[in-house]
Amino acid sequence: MNVEVNIPVADLRSKQPRFRGMESGHRACLGCGEALAARLVMESAGPDVMLANATGCLEIFTTPWPESAWRVPWMHSLFENTGAIASGMEAAMKAQGKSTKVIAMGGDGGTFDIGFQALSGMLERGHNVMYVCYDNEAYMNTGIQRSSSTPHAAMTTTSPPGKERMGKRHLKKDIVSIVAAHHIPYAATTSVAYPSDIRKKVRRAMEIDGPTFLQIHCPCPLGWGHEGDQSIAVARLAVETGLFPMIELERGGLVGAVPIRNPKPVEEYLQQQQRFRHLFTDDVRAQQELEHIQAIANHNIEIYGLRGGDKDNFDSEGMDTVKRGGLRWG
Repeated sequence: MNVEVNIPVADLRSKQPRFRGMESGHRACLGCGEALAARLVMESAGPDVMLANATGCLEIFTTPWPESAWRVPWMHSLFENTGAIASGMEAAMKAQGKSTKVIAMGGDGGTFDIGFQALSGMLERGHNVMYVCYDNEAYMNTGIQRSSSTPHAAMTTTSPPGKERMGKRHLKKDIVSIVAAHHIPYAATTSVAYPSDIRKKVRRAMEIDGPTFLQIHCPCPLGWGHEGDQSIAVARLAVETGLFPMIELERGGLVGAVPIRNPKPVEEYLQQQQRFRHLFTDDVRAQQELEHIQAIANHNIEIYGLRGGDKDNFDSEGMDTVKRGGLRWG
């Protein structure tokens, strides 16, 4: 006997758990910003995806043999060839007439530095791949060495403060502008402190047929020198000071930016991290570097138009607030 059962779609969806492309139980450090960012990306991207993952923290802590935290097809690429591996995966899907989206993932070392050549080729050729860079601003997996993403004046094992200089003397590479110069359809920056912004930008990138790029700012408690339960607070300060602008670019042009309601002084961000502790000493150079870093933040605020209006729901303070009914902007 066949019995017809009518279940309201709204009720079914409310009871259905979110898809988790990256499962819990992996071996990331407590408070790892990268682990949270990757989980948010996978929840937003959905199940019909396959991944190319560069060597680095994410690859190491999610796939200790014989275990894996991934619930989708996943391939370990080398530091230097993630863009090439993802290009081949995308070409294979296209040849088979499949719509499965290819996502490439790497840290700042595998994106800004070692893997940039392959990434540039992937973008220039127009492969339908979403590339996600988890930016924790150093080579954390191999001992906290500086990368070209490491901020000016930060302390790492290869840029220690001393008589010659106050930490790293070079500026953080503007990777999103370099990527956008390839005239790709979409490139954006976002932060693990703003989950709804990550979801919004991942969904936007997934809808595009062509290469897209996301740079997600992810604190590393071990490398940055803060407690694990402070990762989100520290990441939020990076945005609220103007040191990490959250922007969107299409075909190389700026089309959106998250405004800052009340810009905060950079000291509030820097004081939370041991990697900048040498800037809070009696050394006269320390004050000069603080002024330099504040100038960098001020420059970002001006060129991206980050000064927001009062109580704007879409600014740095209001955009991720949970509203009545549990709804968020993203």
